[in-house]
Amino acid sequence: MKKKSLSAKKTTHRLLTLHLKNTKILKLFKKFESSLDKINNFAVAISGGPDSLSLAYLAKCYSLLNKTNIKFYLVDHKLRKDSTSEAKKVFLELKKFEINFKILTWRGKKPSSNIQAIARDKRYSLLTDQCHKDKIDFLLLGHHVDDLYENFFIRLLRGSGLKGLTSFGEKSEFKKDGVEILRPLINFKKKDLIYLTEKVFNFYIKDPSNLNDNFKRIVIRNLIDRLKKEGLNIDKLKLTINNLKDSNESINFYVKKNIDANATFLKKKNTFILNKVFFEQPHEIIFRSISLILKSISKNYYSARGKSIENLILMINSNKLLKVTLGGCKIEKINETILIFKENKSKRKIL
Repeated sequence: MKKKSLSAKKTTHRLLTLHLKNTKILKLFKKFESSLDKINNFAVAISGGPDSLSLAYLAKCYSLLNKTNIKFYLVDHKLRKDSTSEAKKVFLELKKFEINFKILTWRGKKPSSNIQAIARDKRYSLLTDQCHKDKIDFLLLGHHVDDLYENFFIRLLRGSGLKGLTSFGEKSEFKKDGVEILRPLINFKKKDLIYLTEKVFNFYIKDPSNLNDNFKRIVIRNLIDRLKKEGLNIDKLKLTINNLKDSNESINFYVKKNIDANATFLKKKNTFILNKVFFEQPHEIIFRSISLILKSISKNYYSARGKSIENLILMINSNKLLKVTLGGCKIEKINETILIFKENKSKRKIL
C-alpha cells in the first residue's frame, strides 16, 4: 500500500475511534465488547438500517483496538426494485470509513407469500455459506431489544410453548457448517443505536417495508407502541421474558439428564437406544428429549413438527409395532426399547 493511502487509512481509523470519546458511545462500545467475550474470528451482517450500521461501527472499532481482521457482508434480497441501488449506496458510504463489505445476492424466483420468513431463511443461508467459505466461526447480527419484544409477541400469538417464547436471545439456535450466530446488541435499545448511527455516519436507509402493515412483524410493532401508550411497562416485560428463560433452562437441564441417564448413543452407527424409563418422565421432558435426539441424528436445523412428535409419543406408548420415519430419522420399537437412527431414503411410513 502506498504511503499516502496508508496515511489516509490511519486518519480514517483515528476518526472512527475518536467517537469513543463520546461518553454515551463509549458506554455502548464497552457493552458490545463485553458481550463478545474476546472472540476474534467473526463476520458482521449489515444492511443500511441504524441497528446494523451501529453494529458495523462497533465491530470496526473492536477490530482496530484488538488488531483483528473481520468480514462484513450485506445481503441484497432483490425483493424491492431499489434494493441493489441501496446496497451500492451503503457500500460507498461505509467505504469512506474503511468498512468494506461483500454483497451477497439472492438470485432466482422470489416468493409471493410468507415473504419475510422465507427471505430471513435465505439471508441466513447466504450469510452462513459465505462464512463457511471464509472459514469464519461466528456471525454477528444486529438484532436489538425491540426485536426481542416483537419476536416474543409474534410467538405468543402463534401459540408457541416456553421454548419458542424464549429462544430469541444472545445466541441463535440456527447453526450451519459450524457457524454460530450471535446477537451482541440484543440488550441495546433502538433509540441508542439510532443516536450512534447519526453521530458517526449521519446516514442510514429507511426500509419502506417497515411501514407496510401487511407484514405481521409491523402489525406487532404497532401493537407494542399502542400498548406502551396504554401503560405497558417495557422493563417488566423484559423481566417476564428473563424469568421464562430461567424456567426454560431448568427444563433443558432435565432434558439433558434424561438423555444421559436413559438413552445410549452408538457413535459408529449414529443411533440412539431409548429405554423404558426415558418415557416415564414429564411430558415436556420426553417431547424435548426426542426433538433434540432427532436433530442430533439428522443434522437438520429445524426440529420436526410438534404435532408429529406428539403423534410419535402416542404411538410409542401404545402396544402397537412401531416402524416410522420422522425428521430425517427412522424410529423402531423393539420390545420396550426404541431405536432412532438416520433414515436411508428407502420406503418409509412418514408421520
